[in-house]
Amino acid sequence: MAGGPGGGSRSNSMDAAWPVGGAASSQRATSAGGFALMTGEARGFMTALAATADTATADTAMAGVRELVEAWRRWLVVERRLAASTLLAYDADLQAFLAFQARHQGAPLAVGELAGLDLKSFRAFLAERQRRGVGARSNVRALAAIRSFYRYLERRHDIVNAALKALATPKVRRGLPRPLPEADAENLLRTISADASAPWIEARDQAIVGLMWGAGLRVGETVGLNRGAVPAAPSHLTELEVRGKGGRVRRVPVLPAVARLVAEAIRLCPYPGTSDAPLFYGAKGKRLDAGIVRQAVRRWRRALGLPETATPHALRHSFATHLLNDGADLRSVQELLGHASLSTTQIYTQVETTRLKEAYARAHRRA
Repeated sequence: MAGGPGGGSRSNSMDAAWPVGGAASSQRATSAGGFALMTGEARGFMTALAATADTATADTAMAGVRELVEAWRRWLVVERRLAASTLLAYDADLQAFLAFQARHQGAPLAVGELAGLDLKSFRAFLAERQRRGVGARSNVRALAAIRSFYRYLERRHDIVNAALKALATPKVRRGLPRPLPEADAENLLRTISADASAPWIEARDQAIVGLMWGAGLRVGETVGLNRGAVPAAPSHLTELEVRGKGGRVRRVPVLPAVARLVAEAIRLCPYPGTSDAPLFYGAKGKRLDAGIVRQAVRRWRRALGLPETATPHALRHSFATHLLNDGADLRSVQELLGHASLSTTQIYTQVETTRLKEAYARAHRRA
């Protein structure tokens, strides 16, 4: 792991540095008052504005639209309470849309033009992304970001775009979750021991995997936990209050084995343990980033020869699948996972049905 108290320097750790211009640099560019994110697409938007012949008009367009975007960002943070990863993605998607329209229209959009964009303008944006190899799922998210912006405009500024309301969402084939077999999840925990550069980092990483696999937490929820979520005697941890997507709060039971992993991570952590401090630190004493966890899981699965589907979210899938296999009802699993819709949880029943059919096909002599 990267250097920290009690640890040496190691480039292939969960704390390996982000490349310049990667997700971490985007987050560093985020201002305290909103998500003033200068992505490549955002810079393209500003370049298009600057290239406009009528400087006064460009300045007015930039100021007006920019103010609306900043207000939308604050609305997402304060009222919609979206997850940080969703906020960053939505911001980048909207900036990409504005940059495209500035190029497509030959000039930056002014506030008065937002309501008048036609179906062709929105479809051209999605088609251009598709030509560049952007997947359908990413296009669906980009359209959700644009709709969120226009929803804010309609509610707060009475700006309505009829064409966007009529635009159909691209269809995305929803794949079945691919949970990790229990043996692979256990091997993953063992791999952490061989990979860690310091005992406290090993304990931290095992606690993180334990919470995703044994409590069904998303990676963002896991690294977002504060020390105050755990009782003063960490080994007495029996449940966690977790804030998930859309700001929804749920209470999740914690198995004794997972509680022991968390307690050991806290015991060995060299950084302060105040109630509002991160439960999981990076080696440099800041809150551990979800992207770093994903990088580490990629490294661990390669060491074990596991498929690319072995991701942090696959551990959460495993949690849900194991519960259903052991007879838990769908509603209970929905609550534990924090799904807003039961239909999202029902996909795990399809996983089990598919598994049973495959087993039957292998076993039946006429299959």
